[in-house]
Amino acid sequence: MKKSILLALVLALVLAGASFAAPRVFKLADNHPDGYPTVLGDIRFAELVKERTKGDIVIEVYNNSQLGDEKTAIEQTQMGDIHFIRVGTNPLAPINPIMNALSMPYLYRDRDHAFKVLDGAIGEEFLTSIEKDGLIGLCWFDSGSRNFYNSKRAVHTPADMKGLKIRVQETPLMMDLVSSLGASPTPMAYNEIYTGVQNGIIEGAENNWPSYMSQSHNEVAPFFVVDEHTRAPEMILVNTDVWGKFSADERKLIKQAALEAATYQREEWVRQENDYAKQAEAKGVTITRLTPEEVQQFMDAVQPIYKQPAYAPYADIIQRVRDVK
Repeated sequence: MKKSILLALVLALVLAGASFAAPRVFKLADNHPDGYPTVLGDIRFAELVKERTKGDIVIEVYNNSQLGDEKTAIEQTQMGDIHFIRVGTNPLAPINPIMNALSMPYLYRDRDHAFKVLDGAIGEEFLTSIEKDGLIGLCWFDSGSRNFYNSKRAVHTPADMKGLKIRVQETPLMMDLVSSLGASPTPMAYNEIYTGVQNGIIEGAENNWPSYMSQSHNEVAPFFVVDEHTRAPEMILVNTDVWGKFSADERKLIKQAALEAATYQREEWVRQENDYAKQAEAKGVTITRLTPEEVQQFMDAVQPIYKQPAYAPYADIIQRVRDVK
């Protein structure tokens, strides 16, 4: 009887000790503001992981560039000082040039085509393609289509782009894209765009509806053209060493949580994209929606990019993307 009581007490103490074990806490970086679709997706991801590990794994979301700009945050995630990061393919291209293949101009027929590519074999290959650089992709988020906007004039054709100083992400592909349209590419941090236009350092930028409106860029650059020149998808990545320390069951759980968060994020993206477009129109933004003939002019102007030596190695991947039905 005494042995049974003793065993029960020992078991109770063991269980009590387990219940008070400190959670494992990890940091996730995102450069976007509160309420932005990717940030909401990050939060959903963190919530699912915490819930399904019963609080053992806690992912803290640091958005609004709290852990540094994108370039810095990527480097810190590679080193393991940051554990997870939400970032797009363009900022990853300097580390892993093959990422350029998914951001080539006018590559996708539409949004549905893009996600058929990303959710299939090609997308899975890209999620793991950066493992050699210390990062592993877990899922694909929506980032919409990128479009040009400026402070000077409405844009209908590449001729209207001539001479405009356009902020771009610091990647050769985006600089080549803007140059091919006759504009002047100007690398600049995302959070400096508003003051950059305001002070005349640049005259415009290119991005999606949520980025344009959530950062109030409409106030300084009220001419927006829906040219949809690129779709540069986003992903949640994890440091490879951090990933290796999770058990097989934990990795499976985290991966599933990321995929479910991505589904939620994509739905939220479409909702916000539609809302922001309506808000832009209500606030007096001059919105130019191109005719098929005008779109073709932009497509023709960027074709030389595909023939450049830097991008020629992606020819097979690009063809595979285009072949996805």
